[in-house]
Amino acid sequence: MIGKILPVLLALIGLGGGVGAGLLLRPSSEDAEHAATGEGADHVSDEQADDHSANSEGQVEGAAEYVKMNNQFVVPVVKNGRVASMVVLSLSLEVAPGNTEAVYQREPKLRDAFLQVLFDHANVGGFSGSFTDGSNLVVLRNTLKEAAVLVLGGVVTNILITDIARQDV
Repeated sequence: MIGKILPVLLALIGLGGGVGAGLLLRPSSEDAEHAATGEGADHVSDEQADDHSANSEGQVEGAAEYVKMNNQFVVPVVKNGRVASMVVLSLSLEVAPGNTEAVYQREPKLRDAFLQVLFDHANVGGFSGSFTDGSNLVVLRNTLKEAAVLVLGGVVTNILITDIARQDV
């Protein structure tokens, strides 16, 4: 039981540490004001400014949004008619701005499509051996993206595998 709780606890501690560091290292409003007026800042070319243009809300224009799937995906790996291991994945989707709600509205259909891809991947041996090999994960990401595009259309630009683990039984 502790073996299942420990990774979750470590992830939460890491997340909390990251948020805390982000808050501590965030520039003060005075620093941001100086940067906006050009005081005390290094020269930034017009080309660089265009690459990082921000709207009135402080968001970078054209920046993607990331949507974390609410629950993990659990995939059994079957060998010789028996479950040999279980793979647990956490996925996030990179979508065009303003489409987060569309992802959550279609999440049941999206989860179904993702599970079918994951089961097929497991059945062809994708989670056997060195399953975290870069080329193996690229194939999986591309197939997941194709499934997401079928469900959501062109709003999905990428699939991120944020967590993956295999537990042999």
